[in-house]
Amino acid sequence: MKSFICLPIFSLPAPIPPSPTSLKSTHSLLYGPHFLCPVAPIGPAISFSAPSEGEKVTGLRDWRGMFTSPWEMGSPTEENLEGKIPSPSISRQSSIETDRVSRDFVEFLKTLQKPGREVHKQSSAFIEIMANKKDLGADELSECVQDFYQNMSDRLMTNFKGSSERVEQVMDEVEKYIMTRLYKSVFCPETTDDEKKDLATQNRIRALHWVDIQMLCVPVDEEIPAVSDNVVKAITDVIEMDSKRVPRDKLTCITRCSKHIFSAIKITKSEPGSADDFLPTLIYIVLKANPPRLQSNIQYITRFCNPSRLMTGEDGYYFTNLCCAVAFIEKLDAQSLNLDPVDFERYMSGQVSPRRPQVDSGWPQMDTAASIPALAQVNQNLDLLSGLGSRQERVLEGARSMQSDLITWQESVAREVQEILEKYPLEIRPPALSAIDSDNMENDRLPLPLTPQVFAG
Repeated sequence: MKSFICLPIFSLPAPIPPSPTSLKSTHSLLYGPHFLCPVAPIGPAISFSAPSEGEKVTGLRDWRGMFTSPWEMGSPTEENLEGKIPSPSISRQSSIETDRVSRDFVEFLKTLQKPGREVHKQSSAFIEIMANKKDLGADELSECVQDFYQNMSDRLMTNFKGSSERVEQVMDEVEKYIMTRLYKSVFCPETTDDEKKDLATQNRIRALHWVDIQMLCVPVDEEIPAVSDNVVKAITDVIEMDSKRVPRDKLTCITRCSKHIFSAIKITKSEPGSADDFLPTLIYIVLKANPPRLQSNIQYITRFCNPSRLMTGEDGYYFTNLCCAVAFIEKLDAQSLNLDPVDFERYMSGQVSPRRPQVDSGWPQMDTAASIPALAQVNQNLDLLSGLGSRQERVLEGARSMQSDLITWQESVAREVQEILEKYPLEIRPPALSAIDSDNMENDRLPLPLTPQVFAG
């Protein structure tokens, strides 16, 4: 049976991120063209025209009206920048993190001089409008945010005269400010089935707890302390993704996780890892970590991250691989792991656990129980408990047998006593009355009794 790893498909060099075109062709071979839908494409600038009558999004004003030309931007004053406070229309209290991000955003805009005031104005107005649009679906919310990104980026590109690096820096701060303020209303919205998918994925990964490194052909030796440390750090990073609010910060967690994976592979193989090594290891890390709300985080990044970050650079490359790993886990079957279908179903149902065969690999294999004293002690304790269990069962069986014998013996003794009493009934005779000396055989030898004598007085 063939292994799940298809070498011709994942032949991309790593860790150098491939171009978006190569990513599309690579993953379309794996999962078809529909798999690329999570990654927001970059197309021409979308106009912010008012929606036509009858559309679901009603009352949404023209986004273009929010922006003014660069020459109309006035110089910002410290009072204008610092005087901005969260709008009362936002139906939640500002958290400590939100307040901190707002202050950092204002401080950053002070360095922009003229454009700073306009950026803050448009960002605050956009947040206020989005806070009043609670009836929008997830796709419509995503479209509004992506349109705002595109128009803001175009305006900044004109203002900074084509300095893409400066525009990217400003857009990162805008994304951080906007998504921190809107996080609670746009992350896993009630209009989607993200929460249902989260539970399904979590249960699926939990059912696959028995999958080990050998089954996935992961080129990592966790017996090496440095490799084990990188594996733990990778697991921590992918779990930490759920605690972040900004899509860019979530992508940073994925990137850190991926770099720890490449470090573990490099230490194990003594050479840089390839894409063929990276994807199976990432799948293994996801199975070990079982990250919380994994589907919601993927959808949140897809909907609200700056599209230029998703489609270019290492962040986009690693995020695409994470999507591939999740898709593989959802479709994992017996053939993917070179297992018999019957055994696979028994493992999935929890009836039995697979035995861990010794695999001949490129590095020395050690007996886990022998090399780790704690595991050896655990195995020894399990053997003792198993022996104690059988001994306890034998003792209980002997006690039950003894109790039955005692009951039988008691009944037999009672029966024999009754038979003896019936055969030899007990008679109680009263004792015969006799003189005091009636039993004395030598009465004839006793002297005569004294005769009373009378003396004259």
